[in-house]
Amino acid sequence: MASLQTFSKSFPGWVFFCCCCCLPLLLTTSLPLKGASTGHHACRLRKINFQQHYIRNRTYTLAKTASASDKDTDNRLIGQQLFVNIKENNRCYLMKRVVEFVVKDVLLTEVKNQYPYVEEVAQFLASLTSELSSCQLSGKREHIEKNLEQMKNKMEQLGENGKTKAIGELDLLFDYMENACTDALKKGGNKKKN
Repeated sequence: MASLQTFSKSFPGWVFFCCCCCLPLLLTTSLPLKGASTGHHACRLRKINFQQHYIRNRTYTLAKTASASDKDTDNRLIGQQLFVNIKENNRCYLMKRVVEFVVKDVLLTEVKNQYPYVEEVAQFLASLTSELSSCQLSGKREHIEKNLEQMKNKMEQLGENGKTKAIGELDLLFDYMENACTDALKKGGNKKKN
């Protein structure tokens, strides 16, 4: 009986100890340590995202329609120049940023009423960037910011035709995003060269 009284007197102390010390320890053990690298998995998309024939056809049709109106054949917005000085492990992050820009500043502007499938393609691309929301840059951002700024400046210099060109290159954007954010090219060992 005496041991029961001792236990009941110390029971609130044990509850306090468990709630304040043990519970937080248990809750955080499955979480990665602060600073641990989780970016690799966060910067990956499932290949199946790009294997949906419906959305691939919509994207390519939209690009082809806009491309027919593009009068400038000398400039390219979406191309290998985006990857200059960008490490391979940061290419998906870069493409996420490019897609975010194209969706917000091109597709969801007044042009959405000028071409077919714009809203469907914008929604699909936005879903990809949403999946990549925890994809972070590894290292310095100066080259990524510089390359993005060059693309934006070039589009601005093209005036009205800049948005048309960006839409006309959605097929390239789709392919670059797939190559940078999935393991598509790594399996066959036939990587594209810069």
